[in-house]
Amino acid sequence: MAATWEASVTESINAVYLLFSAYLVFIMQLGFAMLCAGSVRAKNAMNIMLTNVVDAVVGTISYYLFGFAFAFGAGSRSNPFIGTAFFGLQGVPNESYDYSYFLYQWAFAIAVAGITSGSIAERTQFGAYLVFSFLLTGFVYPVAAHWVWSPAGWLNPVAAGGALLFGSGAIDFAGSGVVHLVGGVAGLWGSVVEGPRVGRFDAFGRPVAMRGHNATLVVLGTFLLWFGWFGFNPGSFSKILVPYPDAPHQGNWTGVGRTAVATALAGSTAGLVTLFGRRMLVGHWDALDVCNGLLGGLVAVTSGCAVVEPWAAIVCGFVAAWVLIGLNALALKLRFDDPLEAAQLHGGCGAWGLIFTGLFAKEEFVVQAYESGEVGARRPFGLLMGGGWGLLGAQVVEVAAVAAWVSVTMGPLFYLLRKLRLLRISAEEEIAGLDISRHGGYAYAAHPDDNHRYGLYSEYVRIQDGPRS
Repeated sequence: MAATWEASVTESINAVYLLFSAYLVFIMQLGFAMLCAGSVRAKNAMNIMLTNVVDAVVGTISYYLFGFAFAFGAGSRSNPFIGTAFFGLQGVPNESYDYSYFLYQWAFAIAVAGITSGSIAERTQFGAYLVFSFLLTGFVYPVAAHWVWSPAGWLNPVAAGGALLFGSGAIDFAGSGVVHLVGGVAGLWGSVVEGPRVGRFDAFGRPVAMRGHNATLVVLGTFLLWFGWFGFNPGSFSKILVPYPDAPHQGNWTGVGRTAVATALAGSTAGLVTLFGRRMLVGHWDALDVCNGLLGGLVAVTSGCAVVEPWAAIVCGFVAAWVLIGLNALALKLRFDDPLEAAQLHGGCGAWGLIFTGLFAKEEFVVQAYESGEVGARRPFGLLMGGGWGLLGAQVVEVAAVAAWVSVTMGPLFYLLRKLRLLRISAEEEIAGLDISRHGGYAYAAHPDDNHRYGLYSEYVRIQDGPRS
């Protein structure tokens, strides 16, 4: 009886910890909303806030009906979720964790669509958001998640009953590739297919600044995202009360603390490097650049946060900052327009994070995270730590596989929407602003240009409708 009671308490604590982590990850939706709202021009603030809400609610239904089944289905039993019952699949091995595990994975899934929304902000028809959010959350993201996180996945580092890729499998602990690279590549294709915003580049191809309207919201959103990341990364241990046989006084509870420290160090380093790097390049201190740099560091460390030393997290953040700065410079040269730098930040820094893990993962921490600290267990680990090429090879394969998968699904989708004239709004509507042309008014109190802009748009609508009988 005592053993049963102890097991019950352990499972209860693990479930509560997982739920608490899910709540932290869900707070990131608020962070995305504030970051996006502050990063766009005032005339599109209502639109971008609505799309963030829609990404969450549409993604919830899509993931419930289909996504969870595609991500974690394996077997013939059904569980409490419609999608997994519909497909005749089993969600997770231990059914006592179904609900809390589903909620945690759901919080990850709806974050992906939020990433993509930022890339196509200020020029996209609202209906297009409904379409890509449903498909991205219900099918595209779950397939990538299945590859890496499901025991049946071909990239999984602890694949049940099968050989590991290169004897290692890919380590993507909290989703630099599964979440951020997926969202970043989807946003890349959305931006490419739509093209830049009206006025973003002049007649000679030179970039024209289109600054966001509210730095306060950007900073608020950044801190909310950073706060949520402490559920995103440490929460990915799922079960906190797992002791390590090779270290009697250690367990996942110590790994959780180390993961949180690595997360904070990588983000802080990237923010600091971006601060000084951009100061050298543009000649002034910029809070918005620091915010994006900080987020780039958090994205990058998400893959290896549980398997690297804190000092390595600093290296991760340092390189992530320069990856972001370099990709932003390249984007301007290529006349690529991403209002929130989402493709560069989540895609570029997410890819770097996977490579970083293949270079700096420590064997002791890999065994703890993926073998529960089993005594005598050996695992491939970081190349620069003496662990050979196996892990790094698997990480490179994940980068290529995820990028290819998202490209062959989301690229054609955006192209089809464009062909059907369902993707981009008209130039006149874009100039007037989505809030006044599509959502009935501005998000803020009237300003002096409102009447003039509304008059111009009303005249445009009158001309398009033609004379009335």
